Amino acid sequence: MFCVYSSSSSSIKSSIFPKSISFPSSHFNNFKNPFLNCKTPMENQSFSVLSASKAQNGGVIQDSSFQGSESFFRSVLGNMEAIYLNKNPTAKAILELVRSADGDQICYDHFAFRTFGVNGHGIDSMSKFFLDFGYERREELRFPAKKLKAFWFSPPKVSTSSRGSGVNGPLPRIFISELLVDQLSPEAQEIIKKYTNISHCGKEYAALASAFGILTWEKPSYSEFQQLARESEYAAWTLVNGYALNHVTISTHRLASNLRSIGNLNQFIEENGFNLNSEGGILKVSPDGLLLQSSTVADSTSFEFSDGTTEAVPCSYIEFAERLVLPQYKDLPTEKVEEFHRRDGFEVGNADKIFESTSKDQLTRRAA
Repeated sequence: MFCVYSSSSSSIKSSIFPKSISFPSSHFNNFKNPFLNCKTPMENQSFSVLSASKAQNGGVIQDSSFQGSESFFRSVLGNMEAIYLNKNPTAKAILELVRSADGDQICYDHFAFRTFGVNGHGIDSMSKFFLDFGYERREELRFPAKKLKAFWFSPPKVSTSSRGSGVNGPLPRIFISELLVDQLSPEAQEIIKKYTNISHCGKEYAALASAFGILTWEKPSYSEFQQLARESEYAAWTLVNGYALNHVTISTHRLASNLRSIGNLNQFIEENGFNLNSEGGILKVSPDGLLLQSSTVADSTSFEFSDGTTEAVPCSYIEFAERLVLPQYKDLPTEKVEEFHRRDGFEVGNADKIFESTSKDQLTRRAA
């Protein structure tokens, strides 16, 4: 049985599904079939990890090209976005608020996903979809205290001008993290392995699960959720949200108004009654001072567990990122600055604090 979230996507022009997701039982049977008898995926693919700043030779950017149907790819991203917005009213309200103040040219810096690093359900399960369409795997980031690792993926060149908004604009970077399950207690490992084993070959359909807003395993019990939450809030979040889009990030420096400054945007958001993640300070700044990030506190939703218990669980949040111009390009006229002139990649210190947007401490602060 899949966990299906009803959603309304009328406001998402790029959605490939109708206004609500409501499937007859026969559809679930159809969905289950691919998961039952599937071949073992190639878990250990060979990737080239490149530097955060795109390599340049004589001003030419070395980058991958888009592969496949761009309209299909953007439609999948669009439905991931639609599911995310319908489950997270804060993100939807903020996007509408920024559009009303700045115009309809919001660009996404990155999409982020969480995974279980066990039995092939980790980073590779979600990254395959993006790699197949021309994304390139970049640096690894490690978070020892949280027992996490992550990779980010740079977008390919596209044939269109990509001057649209949201998923129809410049393709976002992708950030995928995974929980290092073998570092957890035996009890926590047992719970996670129980559900990833139920999922079986669901790991091969991670992007599909994300685009439909469904789990690839059965609903857990409330006691199992609580047990994981005591040891790893990341684990508990992933158990009930699966491959759902964890957050999207607005690229602030691509905005047209004074909100292009992340400090102004943060003030604007707070003045409109939204709580920002305060862990490590509202503004998270990389050591080089060139990557500035902030995020809201996650929304919550009611979740009916397998034992019939219904409780609020954390959903997702929205992030904001300003990438400043690299020192070697500081004298470029503003109108000539392109994205590759700016600080690329991610920062462990920033990301570590952004992860806290779904933590109990931040959710409690939101409710206060």
